[in-house]
Amino acid sequence: MKVPLSWLREYVDLPAVTAHEIAEKLTAAGLKLESVTSYGHDIKNVVVGEVISIETLEGFKKPIRHCQVEVGEAAPREIVCGATNFEAGDRVPVALPGAVLPGGFEIASRKTYGRLSDGMICSESELGMAESSPGILVLPEGTPIGADVVELLGLRDDVIELEITPDIGYALSIRGVAREAATVFDSAFIDPADVSPPEASSPSYPASIADPSACDRFVLREIRGFDPSAPSPLWMRARLSRAGVRPVSLAVDVTNYVMLELGQPLHAFDAAKLTGEVVVRRAEPGETLETLDHVVRKLHPDDVLITDGSGAISMAGTMGGLHTEISDASTDIVIEAAHFSASGVARMSRRHNLVSEASKRFERGVDRELPLYASWRAARLLAELGGGTIQPGATHAEVKVEPVHIAIPSGYPGRVAGTVYDRETVIHRLEQVGCTVESTTTATGPMTDGTADGTAATGAPASAGIAAKLAVTGDDMLAVTPPSWRPDLTDPNDLAEEVIRLEGYENLPSILPAAPAGAGLSEGQRLRRRVGRALAAAGYVEILAYPFNGERDFDNLQLPVDDVRRLAVRLANPLSEDEPLMRTTLLPGLLKTLVRNVGRGFGDVALFEAGLVYRPSSDAPAVAPVLGVDRRPSPEELASIESALPAQPLRVGVVLAGEFEPSGWWGKGRVVGWADAVEAARVVAAEAGVTLDVRADRHEPWHPGRCAALYAGDVLVGHAGELHPRVVEAYGLPPRTCAMELELTRLEPLTAGPPQAPAISAYPVAGQDVALIVDAATPVAAVEAALREGAGPLLESIRLFDVYTGAQVGEGGKSLAYSLRFRAPDRTLTVEETTAARDTAVALAGERTGARLRGV
Repeated sequence: MKVPLSWLREYVDLPAVTAHEIAEKLTAAGLKLESVTSYGHDIKNVVVGEVISIETLEGFKKPIRHCQVEVGEAAPREIVCGATNFEAGDRVPVALPGAVLPGGFEIASRKTYGRLSDGMICSESELGMAESSPGILVLPEGTPIGADVVELLGLRDDVIELEITPDIGYALSIRGVAREAATVFDSAFIDPADVSPPEASSPSYPASIADPSACDRFVLREIRGFDPSAPSPLWMRARLSRAGVRPVSLAVDVTNYVMLELGQPLHAFDAAKLTGEVVVRRAEPGETLETLDHVVRKLHPDDVLITDGSGAISMAGTMGGLHTEISDASTDIVIEAAHFSASGVARMSRRHNLVSEASKRFERGVDRELPLYASWRAARLLAELGGGTIQPGATHAEVKVEPVHIAIPSGYPGRVAGTVYDRETVIHRLEQVGCTVESTTTATGPMTDGTADGTAATGAPASAGIAAKLAVTGDDMLAVTPPSWRPDLTDPNDLAEEVIRLEGYENLPSILPAAPAGAGLSEGQRLRRRVGRALAAAGYVEILAYPFNGERDFDNLQLPVDDVRRLAVRLANPLSEDEPLMRTTLLPGLLKTLVRNVGRGFGDVALFEAGLVYRPSSDAPAVAPVLGVDRRPSPEELASIESALPAQPLRVGVVLAGEFEPSGWWGKGRVVGWADAVEAARVVAAEAGVTLDVRADRHEPWHPGRCAALYAGDVLVGHAGELHPRVVEAYGLPPRTCAMELELTRLEPLTAGPPQAPAISAYPVAGQDVALIVDAATPVAAVEAALREGAGPLLESIRLFDVYTGAQVGEGGKSLAYSLRFRAPDRTLTVEETTAARDTAVALAGERTGARLRGV
């Protein structure tokens, strides 16, 4: 929300403070500041001039005119101008030589197109009044010649831009921000909605509400004889531009101006294009509407519509229909102001991916009492500026809505804040917000609210029952009725927050909470932290991706139709319609992040993420039960919630692309391969004290010949390897991209607990090398397992240091060279002992895998 300071000062008597001081005060009160922008302070030496004569210069590709302009000096100024939208006798802004325009643009006398140009005739954009303008700014007749344009048009202004969170929709208006400013500066507030519309003696254009859940107040006013060619006044165009709204036409500008001023969205219909009664209802199956952006939209049965005899004419609170829009020929106008369902407008806006200034306000909550006053304010402006006549009467369709009543102990805000606010302070702050506060009873012990079921006698079941539980001895019970412009105030906690923020968050005492007794991190938490540190030390960079996927991700991963990873939890209100599912695998987020990095020029990337995936059961209920908060759920209710929740195992995934070992002056680097992904899995498993068994496998999305299944004993914990070429192509990944995904939740039960320091032998190591020839299809892991088992307890470590294929080992074979290290804890091993252990290992490997010693 952009708030011009000059507009704000009209409705609040602010002291002589700067825009930054106002912004600081509003920020302290809870409104988030985005920026403060100054306009017009650098403009100098721009005056009003009258065009005396115009000579059109010939021989140029575009119109060039040489003008004589009277600026109140001894002689007229000669000025060359390319605009054609002004005539002799018009008053225009003139930047004299030595003038400075926005952005530090200086004006000087110069010769151009063969004539002297002693200044510049200015447009609105050149004066900083708008981002663009079709031509020169023509001032009203009678504007004094030689007057300072900056002072005349009020070009010097400061604009405070605020980020409006969903809970403070009232601040999406000058009225709302002015009320906040008046509160924080303790100044007088003038309500711009304090207008007195005449009593509606008769209805205006016929209208009704067919669905009370969609709209509870609908107001129409009619203006006839409107001049569609009447321009918006300069002051209105300047304010709209400063507030970030592009001026369009008088009818549109007036509705936007009132919306910005009061916070009430309005819509103007061409009365000649309406047929029959106007009705607010939900959409019917198969209905469509062409909106003002020339898009034909297929409507959903839950969409809230404004309709007439021809069908839908507007998406309520979001965007009007093209058929009934105001045109250059519209002379009779119907102004609509309403209070639509916040949730209904929000869902419709997201469903159609259509966000407007009106929908932003309605979904955050609009003052229900405003439609009568805002429509009258707009009708008066249209009549005054456009020459129209306001027709007597107004159509006012209304559904009665009970006001909200909240019971709160007077001491509750202080207990929430951890300080003391006396009763008078609490009442004063709530009244400043606009609440009506009445004192009811004094709590002297356990309290009830006068009903058997905890329902307040005033009709507010929740707040009174809650307040009774919050009260302590000596607290007054306050009956609070929030104002109509604060629909976000619904329970005692909301009221407590209002008191605390107005008293100042900076005044809250800083008290460290007492540390609860406990044993610190769990083993699972320790494992996750160790894994993160280990992968970071191995050269990986941690990311945090959104936990959402779409059906397209499953297709890109080449998952079969019956793959369990396609069974996903669907979000009721997704951030994006393209990603409405909770992730069942970490890979899509990792791969998209990899693509983004490669696209930014980082070709050598190693990423990892640790996070939850969501794996629902096929027989889980579609919707989890929603329980009340007035009591503890029963075991059966808790079980029903648990049954609806998906399994949420913790996983860690990595992706690699480019060079794993960089090239440089020392020589060529090494491109990532499937073995690097497997090694990443070993790094993770080592932190759990687990040795992985690596087996060849076929599992999407990995390459069928370069995929490894990772086992901890007999438990499958993950997969690693090179991605399938189709997956690489679908995501736009670098060639030979590798990945690994491993489930930490399955590793955690296998951890050995706190690490134990191993016994270190003081005796020397004895080494033996062995080279075995095996069939090319024989897994290396199987050979290593046989050697390890056959070598016996004296074997300290085993390492594969060479793999050879070629003529010396024969076609279809490969040579595996291992280094075996032997050590005894109590003696120095003899050559005979290590040789015997080596021979036993080779024999077992030969028995299990067909291995034979190379050269034998």
